Amino acid sequence: MRKVRPSRKALRRTYQGLVVLSVLALAPMTWAWLSSSEHRVAAEGAGWLGRVPETQAALVLGAGLYGDQPTLMLARRLDIAAELYRAGKVRALLLSGDNSREDYDEPTAMRDYLRARGVPDAVMVLDYAGFDTWDSCVRARQVFGAERVTVVTQEFHMPRAVTLCRTAGLETFGVGDDSARRLPGPTYVYATRELFATAKAFADAKILGSDPVFPGPREVSLTRILGQPGAPGA
Repeated sequence: MRKVRPSRKALRRTYQGLVVLSVLALAPMTWAWLSSSEHRVAAEGAGWLGRVPETQAALVLGAGLYGDQPTLMLARRLDIAAELYRAGKVRALLLSGDNSREDYDEPTAMRDYLRARGVPDAVMVLDYAGFDTWDSCVRARQVFGAERVTVVTQEFHMPRAVTLCRTAGLETFGVGDDSARRLPGPTYVYATRELFATAKAFADAKILGSDPVFPGPREVSLTRILGQPGAPGA
């Protein structure tokens, strides 16, 4: 039986379609990288703290738990946030994570970790409905009233996190942990997932204008901290 070969025209259209799909797939990543390029720094090497501007609060994004303890990635985010606080770069720490189940409470675990390392409860604000990066950013602005934040995460996540927070109306700088040095395997897995996560983020922020799962009510705890005399970025 004679095989039917596709025509050159059909092959050309298939190739063009694949090119278009590739461009569309990479467009959100390009958007995130370009939008955040001047507003982020890695928390590595001497002098990185000097490159971080003073803002109102460090927005620390959840990154999972082992039982009731932060994962290694989340612990590193919290360590960086503590450094920012002790250096006077932020006045408050907004701990945003998932508490969608009674037996899973990221913000409380984050607070307990920082408390054990000398960060006072009085400067920590917990957001129990930070179910994803977009929700955390929108809630930081609309629910907690933040205007200027330093978002703390890993380097592979930083372009998306900074861009989403800026899109949500926050003046945002990002500080990221270079987790590839300490946790190469998980880092490469999560970095690959960023392609899909950034596509969803682009849709939420630029196309759908999605509301967070829980858009309110308004919280005043962060405002009270920032109203104290000498609050950086206030």
